[in-house]
Parts: sequence; structure tokens; C-alpha cells
Amino acid sequence: MFPSSSPFLLPFSFSACPFFFLTVAPVSSLQNKMANAASGMAVEDECKLKFLELKAKRNYRFIIFKIEGQNVVVEKLGSPQETYDDFAASLPADECRYCVYDFDFTTDENCQKSKIFFIAWSPDSSKVRNKMVYASSKDRFKRELDGIQVELQATDPSEMSMDIIKGRAL
Repeated sequence: MFPSSSPFLLPFSFSACPFFFLTVAPVSSLQNKMANAASGMAVEDECKLKFLELKAKRNYRFIIFKIEGQNVVVEKLGSPQETYDDFAASLPADECRYCVYDFDFTTDENCQKSKIFFIAWSPDSSKVRNKMVYASSKDRFKRELDGIQVELQATDPSEMSMDIIKGRAL
């Protein structure tokens, strides 16, 4: 089966086991299958499209995503005129959510800049199962949103206050 100089010589023959099959998949394909199997969540195309609109066209100030069944869907879109307080008020007090917030700020050199924040909102009062589903799906979902610059994990509003947002942006 292998040349005698091959490093793959095995002490048994594959022909002795007629049901032995070796399948090799590319690493990236295998990792994607494992990620889908691990989280079990599908990301709706609308989520990706709305994120691209926020990033490129700046059509939205924020997007709030939620898990419905086995899908991540868009729950709310914040217009460019809405404030950070409007965004924070849109988050439920007892349910987890994924959020993207486009934060505009001015640097010490007086330059206008923007950073896109990914916020995993997981309040202490939410159900344990809900927290586990969101935590296990977060990395998979975040990979779908190319262009996230800063990530925050928040369990109460004080962990995502405007002071913390400003500090992380600079």
C-alpha cells in the first residue's frame, strides 16, 4: 500500500478491516461545522445586511439582536439621531441580547472618530438557560459581523455606562 520507505507504515493492513474509511476535511471547513454544531444557532441574513449598513452607510446608531428559536434575528434598529441613553433604555432588564453600537467621539487631537462596539448584554436577572445559550453562541455570531472594534460584556447598566464606552474607545 505504501512504499517501504514511507513513514506511514503501519503494523496492520487496512484491508483487514473492510469498514475502515479515513476522511480528511480542510481545517476551516471542519472548524465551521464544529462552530455550527456547538452553538446550534443560525444567523439570519438580515442581521449581516443591517450590520453592513451600520458600518458602511451609517444608517443606524445601534442594532439589538435576539435569539428566537435557533436563529439570531434583528430586534431593534436605532436611527442615527438616537442617543446612547435611547440605546440603553431599549435593552430588556431580564433577558439577554447582542448589541452593536456605533460610538462617535473626538480624540485629544480634535479628530472625529467612530468605533463599533459589540455588547453582550446578559443581566443577572435573566434565566440561567438564556445566559448559557447567549454565551455559547456569542463567538459564532460575532464572527459573522466583520468590523467589530471593541467588545464589552455587561450584566448591569453600570458595566456599559457612557464613561466605560468612552474609556474603551480611546
